[in-house]
Amino acid sequence: MQRVYDFLRRHPTWVDGFWAVFLFGISMLSGAVQNETPGAGSPAMTGVLTLLLCLVIALRRRMPERMLVLAAAVGAAQLALDVQIVPADFALLVIVYTVAVSGPRWASRFALIGGLCASPLAQLRWPEKQTSTAGNLALMVFLAVPFALAWVLGDSLRTRRAYFAQLEERAARLEKEREAQAKVAVAAERARIARELHDVVAHNVSVMVVQADGAAYVLDTAPEQAKKALETISGTGRQALAEMRRLLGVLRTGEHQEGCEYVPQPDVEQLDELIEQCRTSGLPVDYKVEGTPRPLPSGVELTAYRIVQEALTNTRKHGGPNTGASVRLVYFDDGLGLLVEDDGKGAPHEHYEEGGVDGQGHGLIGMRERVGMVGGTLDAGPRPGGGFRISALLPLKPAH
Repeated sequence: MQRVYDFLRRHPTWVDGFWAVFLFGISMLSGAVQNETPGAGSPAMTGVLTLLLCLVIALRRRMPERMLVLAAAVGAAQLALDVQIVPADFALLVIVYTVAVSGPRWASRFALIGGLCASPLAQLRWPEKQTSTAGNLALMVFLAVPFALAWVLGDSLRTRRAYFAQLEERAARLEKEREAQAKVAVAAERARIARELHDVVAHNVSVMVVQADGAAYVLDTAPEQAKKALETISGTGRQALAEMRRLLGVLRTGEHQEGCEYVPQPDVEQLDELIEQCRTSGLPVDYKVEGTPRPLPSGVELTAYRIVQEALTNTRKHGGPNTGASVRLVYFDDGLGLLVEDDGKGAPHEHYEEGGVDGQGHGLIGMRERVGMVGGTLDAGPRPGGGFRISALLPLKPAH
């Protein structure tokens, strides 16, 4: 049955043609009876008008406006030629409904007016002789009601279709907007991952290079110290690989790697490990925490960690010999303060602004982007007498 229903929906003209033939047959049978009645009209003219009305049924959905005009012309001819009402006049009711559903507004109004006028004109042309004037008036109203109902039903269906079409259009538009927002979110996430990779690679590779240089320098004179440097290089390399595996795994959307555990995002509690790693690599770092430590939003903790990591990496790489650094972490009521200073003589300002740690100008730019993402402020510049200072204030947003 579903296949039959789908077939009928795909071929509406065939359905209308079937009903037109059916109506023509009934009209012909009825006409044979009416021909025996005096004043019924010419049989040939009745047959022509019936055929035209059935044509209106057959083509009502293919050309509704033209069929409306044809139906009006047939009705006028029927009144003028004194061809009494036949079953095919049912086409007038059908075309009123059809035009109200799918025709233009002018055709819909014309169909309503014509349908309401059809009954009074028919009663005036062929009054019921055995009925009083009041009865004829009541019959006029009664016969006009089907035309009014057909128009109201068709117009309501038009409104309903327009409403559903509007809903579908809105849903399609919202779907496109969601897709666009998803693409923007993906691009932002990839940019964040790129910054993460930059920080991971820059810091860990810098440590490995410094340790490798130190190991090569003391390899012959102090083998134990060289061995310790090589162990630091090995541990730093493993840590870098673990973080890179975690970040690159995020990019592999749709893939599930069993047995691959991603380490959590670094936070301020891991600053101790980061600073200890810097001390092991030969950079003295003074680290202090002021205020009462408390849980922070993950974005603030990651930003603070990456700023310290970036700053110490640049200090170690560009601060020059015998450079020291200090890190201050201050918990305020409404924010987290961060101060990183060094006393290097190696023009760190130039490296931060022009090349960053990767030679691509991502030093301070990356820091400002990170701070801006959490709504904070960043102040960076050279210190009087040498060295570089980075000061950041990160607002604390209440967790929900």
